[in-house]
Amino acid sequence: MSENRIKIGITSGDPHGVGPEIIIKALSDNRLLDHITPVIYANPEVIKAHKKAIGGDDFNYNTVKSAADALPKKVNLVNVWKEFGQQIEMGKPDKEAGAFAFKSLEAAVADLASNKIDALVTAPINKDTIQSKDFQFPGHTEYLAQFAQTEKVLMFLVSDVLKVGIVTGHVSIKEVAQHITKEKIMEKLMLMNDSLVRDFGVNKPKIAVLGLNPHAGDNGLLGNEEKDIILPAVREANDKGMYAFGPYGADGFFGNASYRKFDAVLAMYHDQGLAPFKALAFESGVNFTAGLPVVRTSPDHGTSFDIAGQGKADESSFRAAIYAAADIYNQRRLYREYSSNPLRRQEVKDSRDDQRE
Repeated sequence: MSENRIKIGITSGDPHGVGPEIIIKALSDNRLLDHITPVIYANPEVIKAHKKAIGGDDFNYNTVKSAADALPKKVNLVNVWKEFGQQIEMGKPDKEAGAFAFKSLEAAVADLASNKIDALVTAPINKDTIQSKDFQFPGHTEYLAQFAQTEKVLMFLVSDVLKVGIVTGHVSIKEVAQHITKEKIMEKLMLMNDSLVRDFGVNKPKIAVLGLNPHAGDNGLLGNEEKDIILPAVREANDKGMYAFGPYGADGFFGNASYRKFDAVLAMYHDQGLAPFKALAFESGVNFTAGLPVVRTSPDHGTSFDIAGQGKADESSFRAAIYAAADIYNQRRLYREYSSNPLRRQEVKDSRDDQRE
């Protein structure tokens, strides 16, 4: 079985946040090791400090020089900062801690690019302290997009309850409207549709599109973006063979649980999509970067400095991110197999049709 076990790279995140804590808690569940081989990119002193703080003395790992040397059925650690001598002050934002978080990310992404690991799970970073000459991005998504040499990616929050993507991402609210274009909405719809098919195995996905203004503009009374931009994009998506619907007013759409009728929802801006998502799926939610040639997931929360080192951090979302990375990696492998074998793809389609009947 070991040859089929997926090798998952795991970044430490900010060492002063809850990243190391949720890693320790999630990987203390040995059942994970039946499915994956985890490789943490960190420093033993960081892990030791968090183990002590939360009483995680039972957590053990195997130190390796390279992810290529990672042992199955073990938690493996690659030391990315050989001379880590700073004091770890949990809960305190610090530039050195940010530099360590970037070192972890840089090493893991390099191994992902060279196929030493199969997929990547990133622990939370502090978007301020990580900034440097080498990292000048709003977050992981933008950094990974540049590394992959693509501008076309989608921040996709996924769970069994709800899947939400956003058009404008990490943009201030006063700039949202100027970033809403028909072309941008079409780009995100195509990314979402392709991801649902390739990464989640959804046949003919149904996608709901939210409006920008209250009540989806009330036919122009509260804004024209819906009539002039969003609705034309929805119509074009359908002309291209997608199943897109809307635009819907966000409050009523989530208030009456209309999201249950769709495979995914495209929101216009960050909090419009993420606020209801986190309300409905905070413990099980996963942040997935769709559109990349590689698989990357993360928990749906931040560094949580206010509870770092107190043993209070909930590892559920991080554990879900690990499983999601493995599931998406496997689904992509199946998709490639089916795409290269039309007969096999037809057999799968027919069996699904039989089940519906």
